[in-house]
Amino acid sequence: MAEIIADTAVGQTLDAEALSAAATQSALDNAKNTAAPKRSTRASSTPRRAKVPEKETRIQAQPGFVLHSYPYKETSLIVDVFSRDHGRVALVAKGAKRPHSALRGVLQTFQPLSVSWAGKSEVRTLTIAEWVGGMLPLEKSALLCGFYLNELLVKLLARDDAHPALFDHYVSTLNQLAHGESAPIVLRKFERALLKETGVAGDWTRCVTNGKAVEPDEMYVVDPEQGVRFPRLSDVWPKVSGKTLLDMEKEDYSDLNTQTQSKFLMRSLLSHHLGGAQLNTRQILIDLTQL
Repeated sequence: MAEIIADTAVGQTLDAEALSAAATQSALDNAKNTAAPKRSTRASSTPRRAKVPEKETRIQAQPGFVLHSYPYKETSLIVDVFSRDHGRVALVAKGAKRPHSALRGVLQTFQPLSVSWAGKSEVRTLTIAEWVGGMLPLEKSALLCGFYLNELLVKLLARDDAHPALFDHYVSTLNQLAHGESAPIVLRKFERALLKETGVAGDWTRCVTNGKAVEPDEMYVVDPEQGVRFPRLSDVWPKVSGKTLLDMEKEDYSDLNTQTQSKFLMRSLLSHHLGGAQLNTRQILIDLTQL
């Protein structure tokens, strides 16, 4: 039941992007069937530049994961893929909904794939998707955490923006969850890596107020726009100890206080960078597992 709830929640969140991608592709299809307007025989005073045709992109055997898929037309899917060297890409999987399609059983979340595609629009065409294997499936609460990761990636990563280091961290995170490692700690590490990789969280070992190194015994706030600084009376950001910040930089969550403070810190920062939009899977995780 929990798996069904999580899948529905993340689907509601990601469908808006999928609908946008589908609309883009539909517009392209309609454009092909529309007759070109007649040109005026009157000479223009301003010479027109010839439109340079957009070069078609062909990518072969790219490591990737399905973040979400959405029905497109009668037999196809729009698939949101997180690839290692090309970031998030929207792909049309033609005929993937047909009963005997080779893609039907391959395009599953949390399974490593080798993906090939071609095209020159925002929505390209999936040409090959092969299951690579080598990873345990996510189950129960780990599956909920996986949907949470995917929702974060869809909401915070721009399309066609490569993040190979983050991709490797994503693979490592899925493996840790599948092997039963502590979900709160695994998620904190990934959240921190995501903010660093997207350039919205810098060095947490130095205080911007005085330019000095963060002291373990001092209290600080992490201002999303400025960085680590001393607290002010007007602050809405959670206060954290210098030790927590230093522990997070080292990915050391053995201290219970670090675990608690890092949870509220990351929740606050993610909310800010998401513009206040609620993460559906995060709320499920809070309700079911108190993460």
